Amino acid sequence: MTYVVTENCIKCKYTDCVEVCPVDCFYEGENMLVIHPDECIDCGVCVPECPAEAIFSDSEPQATEQWLEINRKYSELWPNITGKIPPMPGADEENGRPGKLAELSPEPASEKVG
Repeated sequence: MTYVVTENCIKCKYTDCVEVCPVDCFYEGENMLVIHPDECIDCGVCVPECPAEAIFSDSEPQATEQWLEINRKYSELWPNITGKIPPMPGADEENGRPGKLAELSPEPASEKVG
């Protein structure tokens, strides 16, 4: 079993979940986070920490095959994130807006300089 980050994370990217993860299984894209399914230990501590309510157990209906595949694919391509960073600009306005899947960027998070 694993947990899956879903659509509402897109353009929000709150990282409260990252801060509590005991195994550092989150990976950061340009506008979304994902969970590496082989690294997740199914502890669930990230779920109540997510302000966007975007994390679900793979046994829940929101964790569709599409979202499982997105998490698997991008966790192999994007850099690992292990600490809290500020959310994306406008995250509070984006939180809860439906239909964001088409806006998912395949790009990894940009390197922070300084």
